[in-house]
Amino acid sequence: MVGDPVGDFIVRLTNAGAVRKESVFVPYSLLKHAIADTLKARGYITEVAKHGKKVTKTLEVTLKYNPDGNAFIRGVKRVSKPGRRLYIKATGIHPVKFGKGTMILSTPKGILTGEDARKEGVGGEELFIIW
Repeated sequence: MVGDPVGDFIVRLTNAGAVRKESVFVPYSLLKHAIADTLKARGYITEVAKHGKKVTKTLEVTLKYNPDGNAFIRGVKRVSKPGRRLYIKATGIHPVKFGKGTMILSTPKGILTGEDARKEGVGGEELFIIW
């Protein structure tokens, strides 16, 4: 059993990109699916698909590469962890890596990027940053 499913998910994406895998299969959850949809909207991954039924559901994430063969996901940093939850107000949300990265938040309006949460005027749990 994994103690930090979100951390496991983002590390699997990073590691798969480092070895140039086309896609990654991870255990399914609604939270991971929402995070993957947000990453797809931001252009870090190509496709998200759910496979299986009931207990054996998995999430297939197809990674995105540039013409040189390097993954779009260059780095990930887990901010809020199971042992230490970090929350941020909408006014405290700032650009990541001078606008080159994205902050992913869990808000009352769902999983949002930092930019979207600031526009909506909602804060939430700062899950991770990706660049």
